[in-house]
Amino acid sequence: MRVIRQGWEQLTLYLPVALMGLLALGSWWLVRNAPQPLQLAEERQWEHQPDYSMKSFSMKSFDAVGRLQNEMQGEEARHYPDTDRIEIDRVRMRSIDPEGRVTVATADRALTNADGSEVQLFGHAVVTREPLPARSGMSAQPRLELRSEFLHAFTRTGRLRSNRPVTLTRDQDRFTADGMEYDNLDQVLQLHGRVRGLLPSPGAAQ
Repeated sequence: MRVIRQGWEQLTLYLPVALMGLLALGSWWLVRNAPQPLQLAEERQWEHQPDYSMKSFSMKSFDAVGRLQNEMQGEEARHYPDTDRIEIDRVRMRSIDPEGRVTVATADRALTNADGSEVQLFGHAVVTREPLPARSGMSAQPRLELRSEFLHAFTRTGRLRSNRPVTLTRDQDRFTADGMEYDNLDQVLQLHGRVRGLLPSPGAAQ
């Protein structure tokens, strides 16, 4: 139990990095640089039909000195005026923080609301924080990956949920569960249902 507890503490310590990357990507999408929607006829304004779309698009944002911060790519994006939501097919989001940590999120489909307070990933959702080698004043950080068929991020409250099976992998450590809730403010991760963990011993063969 002590080994499991130590492995669990290590996993929850690094999970916020990937979560914050995802939230930053969702918030970035909300910057209003998408095409302005066309005014619909009054009799059609409540129909669930897109008022504009983009195909095979790529959008990037840079910091004040020109370094890439965020990138979003998709097969197609559609804005629905009746719900004020944007739906993206085959989405790929990439974020680089000031320390050089790279977080990548991919899914078959993404859905975000107008103010960016909610970002949902559907179908083969994967959030990955790439490994970071050791450097001056910073220890090496292993690869961290979160997989599920559904991930729901609440950017304002710092929460991440899933009611579908999830797999959390950090280096050689691996946890699976039937669902999860993560509170970034309280740094609390809850795994629901059948929870299993694989924590290879330090001396195990690689």
